[in-house]
Amino acid sequence: MSRSLKKGPYTDPKLLKKVANLKSGEGKVIKTWSRVSMISPEMVGFTFGVHNGREHIPVYVVENMVGHRLGEFSPTRKFVSHGGKMAKSQAKDTK
Repeated sequence: MSRSLKKGPYTDPKLLKKVANLKSGEGKVIKTWSRVSMISPEMVGFTFGVHNGREHIPVYVVENMVGHRLGEFSPTRKFVSHGGKMAKSQAKDTK
C-alpha cells in the first residue's frame, strides 16, 4: 500500500544523514535495517547493506531504483526448489 501524497515518501532521516556524510566515489557500505525507506536521487551511486533478517545484503543503487524501497532488493526468503529426489533424477535425464 502506498503512502499518502500529502505525507510524501518516507526515508529514514538517520539514513539520509549517513548518505550526506559520505562521498559517492567511496566504496564503503552503509548498513541499514530500514527496509521501508524509499530510494531517493541522493542515494544513487552508494552501496547499502540492507538487512534481510539474517545478514546485510549489499545493494548498489542505480537511477532505475529511484522510487522503490530498499527492501525490494534484499529478499528475505531463499527458494531451494520443488520436487526432491524425483525432480533431480528427471533433470539429469533431460541433460
